[in-house]
Amino acid sequence: MVRRDRLRRMREWWVQVGLLAVPLLAAYLHIPPPQLSPALHSWKSSGKFFTYKGLRIFYQDSVGVVGSPEIVVLLHGFPTSSYDWYKIWEGLTLRFHRVIALDFLGFGFSDKPRPHHYSIFEQASIVEALLRHLGLQNRRINLLSHDYGDIVAQELLYRFKQNRSGRLTIKSLCLSNGGIFPETHRPLLLQKLLKDGGMLSPILTRLMNFFVFSRGLTPVFGPYTRPSESELWDMWAGIRNNDGNLVIDSLLQYINQRKKFRRRWVGALASVSIPIHFIYGPLDPVNPYPEFLELYSNSPIGIIMGTVGWISPKEKLWAMTPREFHENI
Repeated sequence: MVRRDRLRRMREWWVQVGLLAVPLLAAYLHIPPPQLSPALHSWKSSGKFFTYKGLRIFYQDSVGVVGSPEIVVLLHGFPTSSYDWYKIWEGLTLRFHRVIALDFLGFGFSDKPRPHHYSIFEQASIVEALLRHLGLQNRRINLLSHDYGDIVAQELLYRFKQNRSGRLTIKSLCLSNGGIFPETHRPLLLQKLLKDGGMLSPILTRLMNFFVFSRGLTPVFGPYTRPSESELWDMWAGIRNNDGNLVIDSLLQYINQRKKFRRRWVGALASVSIPIHFIYGPLDPVNPYPEFLELYSNSPIGIIMGTVGWISPKEKLWAMTPREFHENI
């Protein structure tokens, strides 16, 4: 009898805990996004939007050096936005006549439809549409990409090589710390859970908060270049804009796409006639050293691309061939 009363009281206690937890969880899941910092608000205010198939895409377009014909298009990484480039924006305007960046669909201030089949192919088409919108479809374009943007750049390069209608005419390409080889890419644990979580993914995306985001993203940066807390809040504000945290699992399908279309995108880097440069920080935990550099050096791409920019732990940039890289490491 005593045991039965004890079990009854335990059940009643758990019911009470559950009744209390439900409204608390409901309130937690509907926390409004953080307000934009003055710097991020200024970035948004100085940008523009264009429409792609009924979807609003945010972009920045600055006129720089007068008389220069050079145009550079910047392709940002996951899970952030074009705001990644703000620290070097002014410097780029001193080198290029036009400096252009966009927030990919599902990122930053661009629309984040759901449900939606996000794909690298669509993101590449959005870049092409932006340049048509700006009247630059027939101009030679320099591409500077990072992380997720590297794959978009590879698809644009593939279309360029295939002489596809409406393609970008690429003058040069600079890739930086992206998983151009799927076999050496090491996604973070949270990324693995979100991309393959099935029914669990929608729950995880709703439970994600600034603490989880910052703890997951910070180790990706080098020890001397980690973002400040205010910069992390800016990144998080961009993700939370338009409930972007709820589409992260859909966006992460790019990892599966990269494996499926490896031959297409890795092959695009071979037998190219344009200058290609790669900037690689060997402390990258997602594309770890030495696996990444060994595969790069021994592949036809390493032989053809010829040089790799190495960002050392002291943040010095060196230009050297893959063999020189290994001799000097």
